[in-house]
Amino acid sequence: MWWNNVETKPFGGYPQHWDVKLLEKLGPQKWEKGEGDSGKTYQGKTIFEAAPKGEVALGYLPEDKEWRFPNIYEDTSTPWKDKATLPSHDTFFFYLQRICNHCTYPACAAACPRKAIYKRKEDGIVLIDQERCRGYRKCVEQCPYKKPMYNPQTRISEKCIACYPRVEQDTVTRCIAACVGKIRLQGWINLPEKIEADNPMDYLVHVAKVALPSYPQFGTEPNVFYIPPRWVPRGYLKQLFGPGVENAIERYSDPDPDLLGLLQLFGTTQQIIEKFRVTEKDAIGYDAHKREIIRVPLEDPIVIRPPIYHNIT
Repeated sequence: MWWNNVETKPFGGYPQHWDVKLLEKLGPQKWEKGEGDSGKTYQGKTIFEAAPKGEVALGYLPEDKEWRFPNIYEDTSTPWKDKATLPSHDTFFFYLQRICNHCTYPACAAACPRKAIYKRKEDGIVLIDQERCRGYRKCVEQCPYKKPMYNPQTRISEKCIACYPRVEQDTVTRCIAACVGKIRLQGWINLPEKIEADNPMDYLVHVAKVALPSYPQFGTEPNVFYIPPRWVPRGYLKQLFGPGVENAIERYSDPDPDLLGLLQLFGTTQQIIEKFRVTEKDAIGYDAHKREIIRVPLEDPIVIRPPIYHNIT
């Protein structure tokens, strides 16, 4: 629950209001015409560029009271300050599932004076060496997503470990395996210049561009991506996910066959899907050796029970 929490946006958060407090510290954030995927480039300061003298990143250390009541404001909706027009709703809330983002440029690792936080070369997972940690809490202060957590009992910091023993066996993390809603998919992602169209993560992030990172303006390049909700006011979503929101919602609302098939593969297997293919009837997932591990029909068959059974109409 502590490392892998679900927040009700726009009010919920753990620690409380973690994102609002940092956004206020960061100051104006502007996206203007440029070379980015959405045709816009971030013009404001990242947390590294806005860092005060003597610090590697802009941050704040939450008070003890902010760690209380992790479910505060759960299912609390709000009227949007500007009149929303369909398909957005005036009153809304949605759920934001949060784990450690295992960032490409982790502020927690840069801030640790003990060099106790490191990023594994083989898979990019960010871990804390708990024998080196002395509980200075610089990781808690300067992680913009507030995912390292100080344990007052052990006096060291802890965080999501991305279930790395499972990943080493090409098995999905527990949050994916246990999700009854089948809303999560795990995989490997390439740089934009090396994308593979049959790689699930490359397709979602680089090709279809329906999956976006949270708060890209922070500058850490998070490696957890979200397909944004459709009915939330666009201004709020652009602050949270960046200017690619409009394109992501448009593609998700009217998916092409490849995207539709890939969405069908979410949460369907305990193995990490490294390649996928969509036929006229099925979505197929493959492992690293190109062996088929899952096949899902694009349309569920219709079964009509014989009239000899009583519970039919």
